[in-house]
Amino acid sequence: MATDSWALAVDEQEAAAESVSGLKSKDLVNKNGELKSKDKAAQSLLNKLIRSNLVNTTNQVEVLQRDPNSPLYSVKSFEELRLKPPLLQGVYAMGFNRPSKIQENALPMMLAEPPQNLIAQSQSGTGKTAAFVLAMLSHVDPSNKWPQCLCVSPTYELALQTGKVIEQMGKFYPEVKLMYAIRGNKLERGMKLQEQIVIGTPGTVLDWCQKLKFIDPKKIKVFVLDEADVMIATQGHLDQSIRIQRMLPKTCQMLLFSATFEETVWNFAKRIIPDPNIIKLKREEETLDTIKQYYVVCNSKEEKFQALCNIYGAITIAQAMIFCHTRRTAGWLAGELSKEGHQVALLSGEMQVEQRAAVIQRFREGKEKVLVTTNVCARGIDVEQVSVVINFDLPVDKDGNPDNETYLHRIGRTGRFGKRGLAINMVDSKFSMNILNRIQEHFNKKIEKLDTDDLDEIEKIAN
Repeated sequence: MATDSWALAVDEQEAAAESVSGLKSKDLVNKNGELKSKDKAAQSLLNKLIRSNLVNTTNQVEVLQRDPNSPLYSVKSFEELRLKPPLLQGVYAMGFNRPSKIQENALPMMLAEPPQNLIAQSQSGTGKTAAFVLAMLSHVDPSNKWPQCLCVSPTYELALQTGKVIEQMGKFYPEVKLMYAIRGNKLERGMKLQEQIVIGTPGTVLDWCQKLKFIDPKKIKVFVLDEADVMIATQGHLDQSIRIQRMLPKTCQMLLFSATFEETVWNFAKRIIPDPNIIKLKREEETLDTIKQYYVVCNSKEEKFQALCNIYGAITIAQAMIFCHTRRTAGWLAGELSKEGHQVALLSGEMQVEQRAAVIQRFREGKEKVLVTTNVCARGIDVEQVSVVINFDLPVDKDGNPDNETYLHRIGRTGRFGKRGLAINMVDSKFSMNILNRIQEHFNKKIEKLDTDDLDEIEKIAN
């Protein structure tokens, strides 16, 4: 896989218009406290930066075929796919020993002849980027010097992340070339691209197809629309993606991937992908059975901190995540814990995406035992092997009601793989006690009161 050096000559100022790496959490929330659309892009990038390998998912895959009478194929090894030898070599060089759950089902469909269209639900870390990259590389004819595969990503950085996978997997296939269609990559007017794979953002890809005619869309064999849920949340991207798709030939294979499938995403997917096969993740019931839940009654923020210090003494061997409602509280708490001599990591809203990724990586490696964070920063991040979760502030939505989904997501980080986990909730008012009672009712699960002078029980669980 080769990338022409000039293909990456990106004008930084112009590229910043499509950039999310400089995005800070204060830019991500609107006045109602809801996440802005760009947070999805920042979150997706963050997940890609902190993933060094595939996640261990227990989700089952549900396959809905375009033709229910067609035999359903899945593979347990990459050899079964009869890949070109340089591609198989590239797959193994990347550390993939066998297909992930998504790859088992998606790859036979993506590599089928005649090509089949696909809509797939897939979170970060499931191997979906490697899957569609393998499909693109497999369908390319290297003797034809024109674009044959087109991949559209919502942002400049996400496009570069996918490009890295293409370069790694195509390492032993140097005759296939890659071009980035991103703002700031200026080409001479009138030229025709000779690279077989083009990856870029919707606005630039549309210009290169329609206005500048660097790409002949009628010659595209594979079209990939990645991160569809991020795409439709970004102003203008939905319309641009539809306009690109309409220029492609009917024989073009269309592949769409999304981490979530709200109704808006489904409507978009069905509109843009004709006659698709569909792969969905059947989310297993998240259980709280392996998680011991407690609450601690306090009268002030300072009392909560003192209770936390008492608890912290019992859980120093374990790794803990502490959730706060605001950036200010998180900053204050991390500062107070540091003053007490504790090694604490803080995910702050002032941080850029790469800085946040570095903090998470240090926590994952055990360099800090405690991570203090807010919802916005921690959304979507999985750090395995956390033994203790502490809700310094209980999760509430913008209307002041219990945010049950966030509560489950927070404490679900502990008690994994059959191990016992521990969740401790700080209660400091009638309001927060009411929130806790409503959370108990929702999950039909009793949360026991904890005496911070008697911590033998939680010491056993946490350590």
